[in-house]
Amino acid sequence: MSESSVPTEPAAAATGMGGTPRPEAFRPLYRLFLSSITSRGRLISLGLLGVIAVVVGAAIRHEFDHTTAWVRFASTFGLSLIAPVVALVFASATLGNPSEDGTLVYLWLRPVRRRQIATAAYAAAMTVVLPLVITPLAVGAIVADTGSRVVWGTVWANAVAVTAYCGLFTWLGLRVRRPLAWGLAYILIWEGFVAGASRGASRVALRAYTRAILSRLTEVPLRLSSTPLIVACLVPLIVAAATVWLTARRLARTDVA
Repeated sequence: MSESSVPTEPAAAATGMGGTPRPEAFRPLYRLFLSSITSRGRLISLGLLGVIAVVVGAAIRHEFDHTTAWVRFASTFGLSLIAPVVALVFASATLGNPSEDGTLVYLWLRPVRRRQIATAAYAAAMTVVLPLVITPLAVGAIVADTGSRVVWGTVWANAVAVTAYCGLFTWLGLRVRRPLAWGLAYILIWEGFVAGASRGASRVALRAYTRAILSRLTEVPLRLSSTPLIVACLVPLIVAAATVWLTARRLARTDVA
């Protein structure tokens, strides 16, 4: 990492948690993280995953109740698979890869606010993940001829999901080794089986809230989706903000050398 790639600030601000990130510090950090996670292989492989949504949308178009069929597909494929997995791959890599290979120390030692580092890493992940998830699902909903209500519901539910998962997995990438394994365990075991089988456990699973958003906005009933819309929207956004704060706190209190 070159000396010019990370901006400098007064030394007193090196471990500060407060304050709004300054644009002159945030932008170089954001560009640095964005370039580090956008490999051609990742973009192509996960972009091809989204093609499935368009193909299924074209197939669903010819079904009798194509609106209900699409919403159930968007819940199973979009909210349960593509949104969390794509977010995991990119968000966990922003700080997880530098932490594991030892290069994070060069950034950590610079006099840059820890909140700036955490926010820039999160923003870089969101920049990549949002279009990779939202675009194919929106196109699939349009191709399926579901109507504007379902298209909007699909986009909004998955956008909220990406917002929360990117925060959660950015923190996870810094917090544990092998974040992909831990993240997949959370997605497949906790959200897929435990929370999916119990209404009580579903209250601490992001998927239950994003599924409720999709169900409320499209007016298509889905299992474990009885949460009021405002609560279903607020909880994932609170998770996103809290995990970005925890990431900054972890950077400020941990010796990464």
